[in-house]
Amino acid sequence: MDQRIINLFDEYTHRPLSRKEFLDRLLVLAGNVALATTALSVLEPGYAHATTVQPLAENLLEETVTWPGDGAPVSGYLVHAKGKKKRGAVVVIHENRGLTPHIKDVTRRVAQAGYLALGVDALSVVGGTPADEDKGRELIGQLDPAKNLNNYLAALAYLRARPECNGRTGCVGFCWGGGLANQLAVHDPTLNAAVAYYGQQPKAEDVPQIKANVMLHYGGLDQRINAGIPAYEAALKAAHTPYELFVYEGVNHAFNNDTSPARYNPEAAKLAWERTLKLFKEKLG
Repeated sequence: MDQRIINLFDEYTHRPLSRKEFLDRLLVLAGNVALATTALSVLEPGYAHATTVQPLAENLLEETVTWPGDGAPVSGYLVHAKGKKKRGAVVVIHENRGLTPHIKDVTRRVAQAGYLALGVDALSVVGGTPADEDKGRELIGQLDPAKNLNNYLAALAYLRARPECNGRTGCVGFCWGGGLANQLAVHDPTLNAAVAYYGQQPKAEDVPQIKANVMLHYGGLDQRINAGIPAYEAALKAAHTPYELFVYEGVNHAFNNDTSPARYNPEAAKLAWERTLKLFKEKLG
């Protein structure tokens, strides 16, 4: 697909670009309605065809849980393997559309790998993640950043208090959630591992607060997010923070999202996930 179309979709999903303006510009780039329609079909999520771990898998326990947040209760999707074994816990942080079927699937993947996995619904404080992704992005933009961060810090505390947890915690976030994973690393000194997929970087002056091991995954074509890499890496080095940084050349922002065929890159996604689970095994048990 024309990289200009992928860049336009990235602009639409991350900036205040209306659906109409996006479609008008897509039509210009594609050249005709048929090609624009085809492009749209491989850009927008197709959840039904990309589920890796089916809901209600025999070996997994799934439940909706709630914990006290900053001014309102917060809910999420908790999944873990059956059995009484204590395990490390991982907060899964969604993209800027809410707790979608894709992120629920990622939560099950984390649980399948042996962890107590919690997919937080950041939009539960405003009624929950809507089916309309444009509405989800609108609601994400209306969240109070400080309260939202506190809600995720509370999620980590909630997991540590669960009887299934061995006391070690990590987080993994994607896009909007990648930026939040970096913020959790800054603001939770007891966090053991933070993995950010193509997420916004924290301020350089905040980096010395990080105590967790950090892993960063970026798509080589993601100019918008990658512009912040040099300053972040310099700050990590200066603070002697343990980190790993991987740039997957020739792939786009959201390369891990297998519901969006135009941007998904199976080779990069597989390698990044293997590296993520390796870090979790080392730091969470």
